[in-house]
Amino acid sequence: MDSSVFRSGCPINLGLEVFGDKWTLLIIRDMMFAGKRHFREFLGSDEGISTNILADRLAMLTRIGIITRADDPSHRLKAIYSLTEKGIELLPVIAQISRWSRNHMPVDPALAATGEARDRAGPGAVEAQMDALRAVHLNTGG
Repeated sequence: MDSSVFRSGCPINLGLEVFGDKWTLLIIRDMMFAGKRHFREFLGSDEGISTNILADRLAMLTRIGIITRADDPSHRLKAIYSLTEKGIELLPVIAQISRWSRNHMPVDPALAATGEARDRAGPGAVEAQMDALRAVHLNTGG
């Protein structure tokens, strides 16, 4: 990537420029944990993202290589979005945000269940979840 498009080369700044707004991480969350892969599926999330913001974030995530966009073989008018390895590697970050929120915020117990199960499963759980995402999004066969 061209470094001139970022405000600075600070590692924290660079990460925040990519996923520092709530919509970007929620799109990635939906891909990782809800299996969402189509534009209309993302629109159905509880947080209520608008179509223009969704289109902008999907384009940005594609441009920087966190997701890919391809024609959906099952419906020629639809696109299907997939996580790249770069996107899958955000799982530990999202898992840690989830853990922090479960410890410090008033989470919905039903929505916290996935993270709690991952924590109970032990140290290999995040990697196993990443491998499962690779099988779906990168067609590694699992």
